[in-house]
Amino acid sequence: MSLVDYSVEGSVAVITMRREPVNALNRELIGEIDDAVARAKDAAIRAVVISGDPHFAAGADISEFKDAYDRGWEDTLAAELGGFVRRFERLDKPTIAAVRGFALGGGLELAMGADFRYLADTAKVGQPEILLGIIPGAGGTQRLPRLVGFQRAREMNFSGRQVGAEEALAVGLADRVVPEPELMEVALAEAARYAEGPTLAYAAVKRAMIDGAGRAIDTGLEIEATAFREAFATHDAQEGVAAFIEKRTPRFRGQ
Repeated sequence: MSLVDYSVEGSVAVITMRREPVNALNRELIGEIDDAVARAKDAAIRAVVISGDPHFAAGADISEFKDAYDRGWEDTLAAELGGFVRRFERLDKPTIAAVRGFALGGGLELAMGADFRYLADTAKVGQPEILLGIIPGAGGTQRLPRLVGFQRAREMNFSGRQVGAEEALAVGLADRVVPEPELMEVALAEAARYAEGPTLAYAAVKRAMIDGAGRAIDTGLEIEATAFREAFATHDAQEGVAAFIEKRTPRFRGQ
């Protein structure tokens, strides 16, 4: 039985993890999510929502960690998940993680690979790896401080505590908090709005911001200039300028 549901609503791909009971991330689940994201590269898809039912993902399947002591780091779940999250982060269209229940450890690292995180008001997130005597291995020490700041990320990684939705919103880890019954409706509505926008310009923004993060300002500006040239050459850029001059709503085609 498949561990991941893939569906399409308009131009939005919806990826839903369904490994009972809490979507613990194992190799099979990671592989199916990876396959689903690959399907979402289709040009007809212009935004992606990723979620889990009944929890987003409560972390890695710890039972698979034991075997890693014999195989070595390169064969751990963290390495596999980290590679996937990096690919997901660079997907050239807007992505939203709709988080209900737990997003802990690898689950939070996966959610941080999305452009935006919408949390149900009952959601809990965190990086509890330290409680096992290990540390995050799929981006938790790198993406978390970029979102919430260095010192707050250090406290979260040192304590391993679970953070509620309102605190996550206050520190920048969540972009929106909504009542749990409304979570998917809100995420899909926002994704549909992005799907009507200039897809290639969104992709250029992502590349410029990701590749420029932490670089010297001159290097970052060079990266931005390259991304600007790419966006400026698109059909959507021409349409956007024409619509502005003609005082009408632009009709972007993602081209």
